[in-house]
Amino acid sequence: MKPASIAELQEQVVSSPCLTLHGAGTKPGLHLYQNGVTILDTSGLTGVITYQPEEFTFTALAGTRLAEIAKLLEQHGQYLPFDPPLVERGATLGGTVAAGLSGPGRYRYGGVRDFLMGVRFVDGQGRLVSAGGKVVKNSAGFDLPKLMVGSLGQYGALVEVTFKVFPRPPAYATLKASYLSIEQALESLYRITTAPLDLFAVELVPGNAGLELWVRLAGRAEALPERLERVRGVLGGGEVLDDRSEHGVWRAAREFTWLAEGASLVKLPITPGTVLALDRMLAEHGAVRRYSVGCNLAWVGWPAPIELLDHLLRDFPGVSLSGLLVLGQGGQPRLGARTGAYFARRVKLALDPQGRWLGD
Repeated sequence: MKPASIAELQEQVVSSPCLTLHGAGTKPGLHLYQNGVTILDTSGLTGVITYQPEEFTFTALAGTRLAEIAKLLEQHGQYLPFDPPLVERGATLGGTVAAGLSGPGRYRYGGVRDFLMGVRFVDGQGRLVSAGGKVVKNSAGFDLPKLMVGSLGQYGALVEVTFKVFPRPPAYATLKASYLSIEQALESLYRITTAPLDLFAVELVPGNAGLELWVRLAGRAEALPERLERVRGVLGGGEVLDDRSEHGVWRAAREFTWLAEGASLVKLPITPGTVLALDRMLAEHGAVRRYSVGCNLAWVGWPAPIELLDHLLRDFPGVSLSGLLVLGQGGQPRLGARTGAYFARRVKLALDPQGRWLGD
């Protein structure tokens, strides 16, 4: 079913015993399947409701594509600083919130949850619930919008979202440093991320011939050369990318153009301390991987059956690792250790007491 309005969506919720949500279909790994479940396609709920450039906020229906939002914000020199991924594939606002996905810019400014101000969603009883606010200074009440980030639709159907935005930096620059061993690369990463520098993004990319550390800066064009030299001094060297290469590097990071055909894309929250052991394990199984947000997040291109990665994450020595299947064959998006299940059940019981929304 594809509702054309919020009221129609509410009617379909109360008339269906069990439902799951699909949007633009850009993240098939997140899809939940079960016999007898009604699929609600929310991609018809599109459009910007309000945009106040002077207040740095906008409100739009959840099915609105990120590309449309980016074009609108660009006209006023603004953007979404969490650098949302999969824009070119057609990702929507609601899908980005429900999946909890952010791009490389999360390193500097925080993730999607830090910019989501308010939501309206249809709960399991067909009620239209409003939470949060539409102005930056609003902070009253329980922060229910944050619970919708990464919820995968198990609490309700997002129909409207409000975000705050920032002025877009006038210029960017990226320095690339190369290493033969992951130990050397991690040592440099620790130095650069603990130095008193204003960094926009930091990515570590293993390859067949070694590793590359990408450090991105943003700000006034005339100030970037001096700032790049400071970064080069901390790293002990490095190559400044030309504008075309600089753009291509970060486009590939956001759009996952590096992912091999047929491979699954998995998001793994990590810490820098787990990278060494994790990288060895992933390399043994032929996985392509990228460490984002200063090595606090891994993007993994997994070439084998996804059940194997699920098993490896559950048994990872010394730490509990959880993954999210973003691209691949849907059915069960959560991988590895499960955390926060008790709290999630409490929230679901409050918002969906009849269990209409299919949980993960």
